[in-house]
Amino acid sequence: MLPWSNSSATPLSQLLSFIFTFLSFLPRISWALDWIDYSPDGFATMTHYSLPENFIAACGCTSTSTNYPTAAMNQMAYGSSTSYGPACGQCFNLTLLNSFLSNPPFYPNVTKSVVIKITDLCPLSHSGWCNATTHGPNAAGHYLNFDLAWPSSSIPNDFFPSNEPFYGYTDFGVWNISYQSVSCTNWEGWNHAAALGSVANLGYSACCPGNPTGNTNDTCPSYSDNNGIPPDTQTSGFAISSSISFLPIVTLAVSLLSHML
Repeated sequence: MLPWSNSSATPLSQLLSFIFTFLSFLPRISWALDWIDYSPDGFATMTHYSLPENFIAACGCTSTSTNYPTAAMNQMAYGSSTSYGPACGQCFNLTLLNSFLSNPPFYPNVTKSVVIKITDLCPLSHSGWCNATTHGPNAAGHYLNFDLAWPSSSIPNDFFPSNEPFYGYTDFGVWNISYQSVSCTNWEGWNHAAALGSVANLGYSACCPGNPTGNTNDTCPSYSDNNGIPPDTQTSGFAISSSISFLPIVTLAVSLLSHML
């Protein structure tokens, strides 16, 4: 019998007690994910999704904002796993460059751009175009994805160029784009007061500044950070660091058990 055991404890309880004690000395494993710190201009992917008119999205922007160009941003750049984040209310000029998934890539002979306001988040997932983290980009090699609310009454139906006779379809789905952070005075909804700000009766669960500049007095904080809500990584494929091995623990446990029985 081992010297630290007692006669009233079973071999199994002794083993479990030792393992828990041993684990307490292991280096702490951090599951926290950092938000993506992106530059004010660069390259990204663009997808599109259906947002019902007058719908109140994650930021809590007014329903009238849906009458003008809006988009969702990938979660780890958006800055919160739920509700509002620092990206809420930010405006960007997005310019189509080329289709990503088609073979060969399609390069339009016209330049199509749109100024959008971020009103929604695109959740982090294991795959898809909103899965970039500080550990790696999405499948197109970009850390940002703008999910454009389209079709929309504020964006022409032919906004996305196509070549149906050659490709056999009109919607390429994913585009490489360039983006520039711009003042929201350039946004189509700027001169419409009802399209600016957040829904009043949502109180502190909404944040949608009219023209955020990055200062704390006009830019949203991270709702999930402020409320201790960690990113949902259950489907995002994050693993324990390979530098931490549990093989010695298993070996030791088997050895201890053989002495106890």
